[in-house]
Amino acid sequence: MIKFEHVSKRYDNGHDALKQVSFELGAGEMVFMTGHSGAGKSTLLKLIALLEDSSQGKIYLRGQDISHISKSEKPKLRRQMGIILQSPQLFLEQTAFDNVGLPLQISNVPYLEAQRRIRASLDKVGLLDKEKVLCSNLSMGEKQRINIARAVVSRPSLLLADEPTGNLDPKLSSEIMQLFAEFNNVGTSVLFATHDLSLIARQKHRILRINQGRLLAGEAI
Repeated sequence: MIKFEHVSKRYDNGHDALKQVSFELGAGEMVFMTGHSGAGKSTLLKLIALLEDSSQGKIYLRGQDISHISKSEKPKLRRQMGIILQSPQLFLEQTAFDNVGLPLQISNVPYLEAQRRIRASLDKVGLLDKEKVLCSNLSMGEKQRINIARAVVSRPSLLLADEPTGNLDPKLSSEIMQLFAEFNNVGTSVLFATHDLSLIARQKHRILRINQGRLLAGEAI
């Protein structure tokens, strides 16, 4: 699904956020990525999501080199991914239904099909009864669930999660983790970045550890 070959990222200020990172994420695999704040986790995810370009190396998505594709090609590839951030980027004065449906609106999915898929996504995260509620009236945990529902409504083959439980208490964090496990169980590839070691301590999935922009020895495959 994803392959990094000696990927580095240097910003204009000279900071090396990633240094010669090589790893693979297989189709249908769930992998956790951990490291200290500023280790390079977010940068790595942004490179996959085509929000930034690498400085060196090759990045492949399903065998296609996406390291330096044209700007016009990026939106099509991004639609194959679901991206979940720590702080939900929702339109607070719109309903849960409208927020989840935004990707389908952008993709011009027919109205009836969009309605069906929006409600299926809301049901999957346990918030179908909140479809008409303004997001400003939802709890933080509910907002994150709406964020996840919006990320999966387009049926992406890949989910990228950047500290999605960082603002949640342990109980809600476990519930969100279970949602990702359920998506992975039906074949969705998941790359989940977190610095919360206790959250992934009981997980059986592979863990990538990043320190100061480098993948620690023994983690690359």
